Amino acid sequence: MTTHIEAGKGDYAETVLLPGDPQRAEWMAKTFLEAPRCVNRRRGALGFTGLFRGQPVSIQATGIGVSSFLIYAHELLDYYGARTLIRTGTCGGLSAEATLRSLVISQSARPENAENGQVFGLYDAEAGPDPALLVCALAKAAELGIDHHAGLTVCTDIFYHPEAPTRYAEARALGALAVDMETSALYRIAAHFGARALSLLTVVDNLVTGEQADYSERQALFTDMSRLALEIVVEGR
Repeated sequence: MTTHIEAGKGDYAETVLLPGDPQRAEWMAKTFLEAPRCVNRRRGALGFTGLFRGQPVSIQATGIGVSSFLIYAHELLDYYGARTLIRTGTCGGLSAEATLRSLVISQSARPENAENGQVFGLYDAEAGPDPALLVCALAKAAELGIDHHAGLTVCTDIFYHPEAPTRYAEARALGALAVDMETSALYRIAAHFGARALSLLTVVDNLVTGEQADYSERQALFTDMSRLALEIVVEGR
């Protein structure tokens, strides 16, 4: 076990899906995995391991924001031997193109603006998704008929922005589709450990249109994203 994860060595598969919400992790495991077993309950950050089409896969909740995310990602990569991390998260649309309930596949990630480096020091390097995982995601999304968009996403440390349209003006000018809090950290820490990574994001609100999904429907919104992530596990090995 590690400081934040009670699982033993071998309890996690080499491929781990990373939702932020523990309830989403549990829902994904019980809905899609064969014989899922809970391997972590510490701090309420639920983790599960099971099979999808005969392939071992784990699902681990990471909480909200970079600080929480990096703790779990680091321990999975450093101690448990994870080699592929796929974020299955939420995002806010920064473009009318990123419609509510659609899926954004992050082709690249950067801080929200020049002043906010977001991730410093050890992981402060340019990084993006694993090319093969990205190609697989685009092909499988099209094959499954999933409404999706691929492009630049930006990351922020602050969830509530009183002046969001102004705050994200620079990002929107660069063509950013959406904003989340963890993708740049995912890509940087994976690069540091020589692992593969990809970020899949479901749009739950849109800063351009003002639309917002009700929390009560959010688990149902994640079906396409979860299916796609698991198909990538099988196809992208």
